[in-house]
Amino acid sequence: MLSIFSRCACAIGTAVLMGLALPAHAGTVHVAVAANFTAPMKRIVADFEKDSGHQAVVAYGSTGKLYAQIRNGAPFEVFLSADDATPLQLEKDGFALPGSRFTYAVGQLVLWSPKADVVDDKGDVLRQNNFRHLAIAAPKLAPYGAAAMQTLERLGLNAQTAPKLVQGESIGQAFNFVATGNAELGFVALSQVWAEGKLQSGSAWVVPATLHAPLRQDAVLLQRGKSNPAAGALLSYLRTEKALAVIRSYGYTH
Repeated sequence: MLSIFSRCACAIGTAVLMGLALPAHAGTVHVAVAANFTAPMKRIVADFEKDSGHQAVVAYGSTGKLYAQIRNGAPFEVFLSADDATPLQLEKDGFALPGSRFTYAVGQLVLWSPKADVVDDKGDVLRQNNFRHLAIAAPKLAPYGAAAMQTLERLGLNAQTAPKLVQGESIGQAFNFVATGNAELGFVALSQVWAEGKLQSGSAWVVPATLHAPLRQDAVLLQRGKSNPAAGALLSYLRTEKALAVIRSYGYTH
């Protein structure tokens, strides 16, 4: 018995010497995340779990759909939205903790094609109208879809492009329409096609921020998570330089 105890003590001591954290109250947090933030969130969650000992169970989807699920009793404890209006509304509705909201990222809209030389750096491909389908996220569910419609309106291209629009429920579905060739080009989140400071494939036009409302993305602690240390820990982790570096690497600002 003494031998077993000694080996355990030695192992714990070795872990401490190696700088490994041994969380006293590791827990699990259930998180709802806007689809545009899928790629960076997967990296952040991996780092968070490794650094904190907590676990995060994440569901991705359109902001509108996640909002409806939260109101209908889905067991989410933290919400990362694609806008700032929805977390504020959840706070007003009594589903989010007042004072917990903050902007974790500011997104960018991009017109993208998986093929090189299809999208020019000024977006003139839209005016030329030599395409069959243009993918966007549903404007009523996804802030990036609303930003796409605002862009088309300000360019005076609503009527011209309307017959060619194909809508995905989320920005993830809109991206898949383009990636699979069901649409030649589409409005997607920069984070879906950008990593480590460069475009990952195809051709793209980063839409000027003056053409649509700002894509400020807020996080908020939901009422279900107010007593869960893991929920608070994740929100705090999103503000660390390690997490912010990941966020910036996907083209977001904050």
